[in-house]
Amino acid sequence: MDAYSSTIIDAVAKVKTAVVKIETHKKQDNKRTGAGTGSGFLFSSDGYLFTNSHVVYNATQMLVKLHDGSQYPAHLIGQDVETDLAILKISAIEFKPATLGDSGDLQIGQLVIAIGNPLGFQHTVTAGVVSALGRSLPSQSGRMMDGMIQTDAALNPGNSGGPLINANGEVIGVNTATIQGAQGLCFAISINTAKEVANQLIRFGKVKRAWLGLVMQQIDLVPKLRAINELSNKTALFITGVTKGSPAERAGIISGDILIAFNDHAIETADHLFKQLTEDKIGQFQHLVILRHFARTELRITPAQKN
Repeated sequence: MDAYSSTIIDAVAKVKTAVVKIETHKKQDNKRTGAGTGSGFLFSSDGYLFTNSHVVYNATQMLVKLHDGSQYPAHLIGQDVETDLAILKISAIEFKPATLGDSGDLQIGQLVIAIGNPLGFQHTVTAGVVSALGRSLPSQSGRMMDGMIQTDAALNPGNSGGPLINANGEVIGVNTATIQGAQGLCFAISINTAKEVANQLIRFGKVKRAWLGLVMQQIDLVPKLRAINELSNKTALFITGVTKGSPAERAGIISGDILIAFNDHAIETADHLFKQLTEDKIGQFQHLVILRHFARTELRITPAQKN
């Protein structure tokens, strides 16, 4: 067997038993009706699993089907519409959870594999590459989801909430969206963002965060630019858009700026920025460092509450 096929087979084998199918139901006129299906994956040995918020949104009952055909009712621990993530809990035992990787190590062009239940076809595997990193994409609420992984691994309805894995079988993203009418434009929430969201959902049942109002894309910084500005960053966030009336607009940030630091922390990925936008930053002056026309510029910004 060729090396490419062997790599995919070995990677899928490490995670396939952790991938689940989720069936949701809603009550209508005092009758229970099927609302839809999606995917998810177990990430802890005590039954916690990731899926998308839009998979379980407004569901009154959720049923999780494991790889061996067994089914368990699921309890919603919490969901975050802004990142399209939800955490469910089941009481299953004797299963092996997926291993969570580090999305900060991803490289454009790297092999990735998506596993899920598209259109009801359970445990479907597709493969592709990382097309771009640090993308921003509108969420259900209209706010931008940051730190998205763009891939050409085919996704279809039902793939939502399933894992995106690397060649080692480690989960590096949660599959979430495609661009309708386009081919090869699929997106996953980075697992580093998902870890932060899961921590807050499990602890508080919701996510507390500050908001800047930036639309971003992760880019590589060329050596000459790094040398001129004495930067430690190898990558940074290119600002492709600024939300009207947002803290970013009031701070004077414009499209084309490159965000390289927040306070004293170098910002190389959207995950780095997400970690800094904690609740205590809301309403307080913070310092941003950007590159504008290749020159280093410092700005002050006051993050707002992200409702």
